Amino acid sequence: MSINKEKKTEIISSFSRGDTDTGSPEVQVAILTERISNLTGHFQTHKKDNHSRTGLMRLINQRKTLLAYLKKTNTASYEALIDKLGLRK
Repeated sequence: MSINKEKKTEIISSFSRGDTDTGSPEVQVAILTERISNLTGHFQTHKKDNHSRTGLMRLINQRKTLLAYLKKTNTASYEALIDKLGLRK
């Protein structure tokens, strides 16, 4: 349900602002989106896994908070990230 090291480094290199950037909101949202998509696939076969569903809700709320922060501070980056990830609007 978590992402492997190779996939994580690929996401970081794709969404980072610079060479050593691993903690910017864009990278964090991209990693959370990957984890959320993995968990939603998990629920296709394990419908009664309510413990993991609680973790999924926690991840969704964390991504929502980061997106709100990014929208408030850097609207252009927010719009680009939403388009690149295909989230909404």
